[in-house]
Amino acid sequence: MSRQIPPDRHAPAASSLAIPLDLNAVGPATPRQPGSGRTIVLVGLMGAGKTTIGRILAARLGVPFVDSDEEIERAAGYTIADLFQKYGEPEFRRGERLVIRRLLSGPPVVLATGGGAFMDSRTRAGVREHAISIWLRCPLPVLVQRVADRTHRPLLNATSPHAVLANLMQLRHPVYAEADIIVDCGDDNVEHSADHVMQALKHNRQPLRVPVRLDRASYDVVIGPDVIRRAGALLAPVLPQKRVMVLTDETVSPLHLPRLLEGLEETGIRAEVITIPPGEGSKTIGMYERVTNALLEAHVERGTTVVALGGGVVGDLAGFCAATTLRGLPFVQIPTTLLSQVDSSVGGKTGINTPFGKNLLGAFHQPIAVLADTSALATLPVRELRAGYAEIVKSGLLGDAGLFDWCERHGADVLAGDPAMQAEAIRMACAFKARVVVADEREERRADGRALLNLGHTFGHALEAEMGYNGSLLHGEAVSIGLRLAFMLSVRLGYCPAEDLDRVTRHLERLSMPARISDTGRNFSATQLVRNMQRDKKMRDGRLSFVLVRGIGRAFTCRDVPDDAVLDVLRADGCTP
Repeated sequence: MSRQIPPDRHAPAASSLAIPLDLNAVGPATPRQPGSGRTIVLVGLMGAGKTTIGRILAARLGVPFVDSDEEIERAAGYTIADLFQKYGEPEFRRGERLVIRRLLSGPPVVLATGGGAFMDSRTRAGVREHAISIWLRCPLPVLVQRVADRTHRPLLNATSPHAVLANLMQLRHPVYAEADIIVDCGDDNVEHSADHVMQALKHNRQPLRVPVRLDRASYDVVIGPDVIRRAGALLAPVLPQKRVMVLTDETVSPLHLPRLLEGLEETGIRAEVITIPPGEGSKTIGMYERVTNALLEAHVERGTTVVALGGGVVGDLAGFCAATTLRGLPFVQIPTTLLSQVDSSVGGKTGINTPFGKNLLGAFHQPIAVLADTSALATLPVRELRAGYAEIVKSGLLGDAGLFDWCERHGADVLAGDPAMQAEAIRMACAFKARVVVADEREERRADGRALLNLGHTFGHALEAEMGYNGSLLHGEAVSIGLRLAFMLSVRLGYCPAEDLDRVTRHLERLSMPARISDTGRNFSATQLVRNMQRDKKMRDGRLSFVLVRGIGRAFTCRDVPDDAVLDVLRADGCTP
C-alpha cells in the first residue's frame, strides 16, 4: 500500500536522505533453483510497452512477471512520484539499483524496469552478469501517443511529452543499445511485439567468453557470430571514454569496417579510422611512425582507445603503437583471421619487424578486450583457415593432448567452415593460451612457461625470414611445417616416440596442411636456416632455445640442442647442406 507525502518545506536537502527500503518484501517468494534459467530484463523508454509485453512474455515462459517500479513502491511504502519529490532522483536511483540487484539474485522472472534504471552503470553490470537484457525500441510518435495521459510520471510534468521523450531518446538510446537483444516494437499490437521478442529469444546465442585474468590487467575474449556488429554494446562497458581510433588495412576495411562503425555509432562511440596497406610489409618502423603521427595529429588522449581491426599484422602494429603513444593507450583487438583469433590477439605481445628479424621491436601491452567474430571467417580462403588452424593444433601438441584429440575428430569441420566447431576451437585454443599467459605473462621463466607457445616457431620463423616475409609463406603455414620439424628433432634426440611424429604427420596431411619444407615449393640451405635461427629473439646466452616434446601434449624448452642435430633434421626434410 503506497501513501502520499505532502511537501515539507523545512525538510533536509533530498540528497541527505536515504530511502528506507524493506528488501525482504521484494520479488517472488520462490527461492532460486539451480539450473532454473536466467531472468529476462526489459528496458526502454516509458511507453515502449515493457509492462504489457512483459506480462505476455512471462505467461508464455511460465515465470513470474515483476515490475521494478512496483517493487520499489512496495519496499519503500511510497509512490514513485512521492519518492522523487521527497528524496530526489539520485537517491531514487540508488534505491532502484538495490531493488533490481535483489530481484536479479532471486528466481528467474520477466522484469520490466523503469526507463532510467539501465542508465546506471552498476545496474547494467548486474544485468549483464545475471540476466538477458532486451531493449524494446519504439519510434517517438508511438511513444508520445502512448504516454499522453500519464500524468503520474515525474519526468513528464516539466514540459511537453514530445520534447521530454525526444531528449530522453538522444540521451538513453546509446546506452539502451548495450542490451543483449534489440527488438523493434513499432505500432504493432502488443501480441505481435511479444511474438518478436519470443523469436529474438529463441534465436539469441550469447557469445562465448574466455576470461584472461592477469595481475596487472583483466579482459575477456568474446567469441561468436556478428560480434563486430555488436562491438559498441560489447565495448562500451570497458572503454575509458567513448572515442576510439580504428586501425585497419585496405583488404579488411571494405569487408568489416562498415559493420564495426555502425555498431560503435549505435552506442554513441565516436570513431576515426586509419587505413594501412595489407601484408607483413606494413610491420615496419616507417609504418609505425606514420600511424603514431596520425594518432598524435588526431589529439588522442590517454583514455582514447586504439582498436585493431584485421589480422595479425594489424593487431601487432596497432598494439605497439598503442603501447608507446602517450606512454600507453588502451587497446582492443578485433581479429578477423582464424590465426589472429587464436594466437596474436591474446596475450599482449605486440611488435614490428626489422631487417634483422621478425618482431624484434615490440612491447607487452595487454588489450582491454578481444572480439573474435566467427562470421568474419566466412570471408577467408581455405588457405588462411589452414594457417590459423595450425596454431590450434599447436596448443594441443604442446600442452593439451585432449585438444589434439578433439582436432583429430573435428579439424575437418573447422576447415569446412562449421560455425559452431570454429567457435569451440577458438574457445579451447584461447582458454589454453590464457592459462599459459597468466602463469608467465612476460615470458620471463628460463624454462617452459610462455616460451612453450613457440613450439614450431623457431623453425617456422627461419623459413619466413628466408622467404623475405613477402606473404608467399603465411605465418601459420610456417608454424605447421615447424611443428612437424620440432617433433622430428625430438625423435632424433630420443625425447619423443616415433609413433607421435607419425600421428602428427598423418593429421596434418589428412587436412592438406603444410607438413614438409618441400610444401613451400622452394629449396633451402640447412646452414642458412640455422643462421636465421641464430638471429631469433629467443636466443639466450648465445644459444638457441628450442621447444621440444616428450610426446603429444608434453612440450618443454631445451637450450642444449647440438647444431648437428638441427642440421640433420633439416637435411632429412629435404634441405641442401
